[in-house]
Amino acid sequence: MDPITQEMLSSSTEMNTFSTTSPPSSSSSAATTMGSSSSASSPTTLSRYENQKRRDWNTFGQYLRNHRPPLSLARCSGAHVLEFLRYLDQFGKTKVHTQLCPFFGHPNPPAPCPCPLRQAWGSLDALIGRLRAAYEENGGKPEANPFGARAVRLYLREVRDSQSKARGISYEKKKRKRPPPQPASLPPPERGT
Repeated sequence: MDPITQEMLSSSTEMNTFSTTSPPSSSSSAATTMGSSSSASSPTTLSRYENQKRRDWNTFGQYLRNHRPPLSLARCSGAHVLEFLRYLDQFGKTKVHTQLCPFFGHPNPPAPCPCPLRQAWGSLDALIGRLRAAYEENGGKPEANPFGARAVRLYLREVRDSQSKARGISYEKKKRKRPPPQPASLPPPERGT
């Protein structure tokens, strides 16, 4: 298993010391500053979302370090994010039928087929949302956020559409049902005398 896969599967909650605005030599000072501010406050448990966001951020950082040539976060673009998403597909668990498959468009195929497993669109969408937030929390400028690049949004839309066709599932936005109006309370009927 490669190091990135191990990072994705591990539940470690170590803080990543990425710094987008300072050179690598000052990352230790950023970690020191971060450590001193967290030790001053009382220890708090992070939410599930915060833990997942931290793990995703660490995984993406590992991916950048293992990239050939290694990439700094400041040089990361939407194209690198797309590369990362395509890389994650090999660990997917969602069967996506090809157009040649006899089960293309069937949500519950009656038999196994050799179609590939991919990351589900919803998982990728949530991942990008967490990484987009983590990028800005770690000093990135919103206008330079590679996770919000147009190419990434288009890719996610393409994945959603292709998976919905392949699996026969519509991803149309569901309208929220409004509760029926409550009838006005009527006074009890008067008894006849």
